[in-house]
Amino acid sequence: MSITENDVKAVLSAVIDPNTGKDFVSSRSIKNIQISGADLAFDVELGYPAASQLASIRERVEAGARTLPGVGKVSAKVYTKVLSHAVQRGLKLMPNVKNIIAVASGKGGVGKSTTAVNLALALSAEGASVGILDADIYGPSQPMMLGINGRPESRDGKTMEPLENHGVQVSSIGFMIDPDEPMVWRGPMVTGALQQLLEQTNWRDLDYLIVDMPPGTGDIQLTLSQKVPVTGAVIVTTPQDIALLDARKGLKMFEKVGIPIIGVVENMSTHICSNCGHHEEIFGAGGGEKMCRDFGVDFLGKLPLNLSIREQTDSGRPTVVADPEGPVATIYKAIARKVAVKVAEKAKDMSSKFPSIVVRND
Repeated sequence: MSITENDVKAVLSAVIDPNTGKDFVSSRSIKNIQISGADLAFDVELGYPAASQLASIRERVEAGARTLPGVGKVSAKVYTKVLSHAVQRGLKLMPNVKNIIAVASGKGGVGKSTTAVNLALALSAEGASVGILDADIYGPSQPMMLGINGRPESRDGKTMEPLENHGVQVSSIGFMIDPDEPMVWRGPMVTGALQQLLEQTNWRDLDYLIVDMPPGTGDIQLTLSQKVPVTGAVIVTTPQDIALLDARKGLKMFEKVGIPIIGVVENMSTHICSNCGHHEEIFGAGGGEKMCRDFGVDFLGKLPLNLSIREQTDSGRPTVVADPEGPVATIYKAIARKVAVKVAEKAKDMSSKFPSIVVRND
């Protein structure tokens, strides 16, 4: 009795993707099934970067396929294909940028920029092409965090090339001003600078552009929601009530302007003593998770208040680069995978599929 494509899909429908919790058939990840006698080959297309997990996923699907009665050799090719996803109505995607993810907070001092840079580095470590835009015009910190000095090069006098370190493309107002120079600008100048940084940087084929937002719900946030095609937003908070109060406002703001919330990250959730390793919840406990329950959004993970995170980031080698196999980097990578999976599950951008209508007078 010969093996059919339906037989293959039947056994693979029992194999669950550990990152999405869905089977590979219903998620339409199984592609290009080829049957040669008793031998079987097929592709698994992931919509999110998972370089560290490709081997284990291949073993998982091949083991599932081998449960098929009478099957001979089984060969699976697992790869990632990140697609562009839907943004706010009326906005077009940026060229060379598939997905823009805003990392925001209601208030300052919650570790938003540290989260943003480690999220970018984690996505890059998993095989994605990633950029980071430092949208905090008044307090740009990404040049220091990524250990980058110098000014961007312009090859045409109109646009500029992103600077790069640790495999991540970067654009920041911090590259163009003296580190001690205060940005004494009014709102329109700030929003204009943000648009220039975004649109006049020659991003090179990015799967994800992480935007490190300034804290609050002001001009830049409104400009981002009205003029920038954002795939989704990640909210960073700490557990204490005052931070959560502002984070809730930030979350509601994104909802009002039509930007989906990807999820919430709780930073500084537990203090770890650098001498004895004692854990203490000095800012309270469970606030981020309660906020997610209240608003029906995903809780992406929580990070400790750890001296090494600050030291590594200040040195220009954030945790994901400085200690890639360490426990904190593992948390950042897990959060990054959840973000990428949530993006992959969004509706795909179909604008490129629509034909162009040309009106001619013949």
